[in-house]
Amino acid sequence: MKIIAGVDEVGRGSLMGPVYAAAVILNKSINKKILKDSKKLSKSSREILAKYIKKNSIWAIGKASVKEIEKINIFHASMLAMKRAIIKLKKKPSIVLIDGNKLPNLKNYKLNSVIKGDQKIPSISAASIIAKVTRDKMICNLGKKFKGYSWDKNCGYGTKQHLKAIKNLGITSHHRKTFSPINKIK
Repeated sequence: MKIIAGVDEVGRGSLMGPVYAAAVILNKSINKKILKDSKKLSKSSREILAKYIKKNSIWAIGKASVKEIEKINIFHASMLAMKRAIIKLKKKPSIVLIDGNKLPNLKNYKLNSVIKGDQKIPSISAASIIAKVTRDKMICNLGKKFKGYSWDKNCGYGTKQHLKAIKNLGITSHHRKTFSPINKIK
């Protein structure tokens, strides 16, 4: 029996925080019709679906820290987060389907990239949902300690309010200092 894992990452374009990835092997019983790309779902729908997916699948989270992002760049950090998620799965998949057109360097695994996989492959959609909900929750919790940046609303992305807050409040230890426009702020 073929065991398929779907993998997706979230947080590449954010100005702060780690990049997260999830790897998901869906149970046969799961309703695949309700799984969509996380970006096409409301926050509450994503949270409900994340609970449903976690109950009906084998899943794992991987992440790469801000330090790792700054040391090896966001692309390699995303690949590292994916690799960590895949390796953490409790069951080894026969094939790993990864959203996008690049693959992490991972020996002894059969990996395939799928462009727009989060819109086409249910297990990748599930991975995008779990990764997004997990990262958003962590960023929101961090936002409680760093008031004024509106991380609960912007998840660290470069919105007008976040950029204004950086200008007024400064850069935190959670900001990616190699990212523009952060790298231009003294």
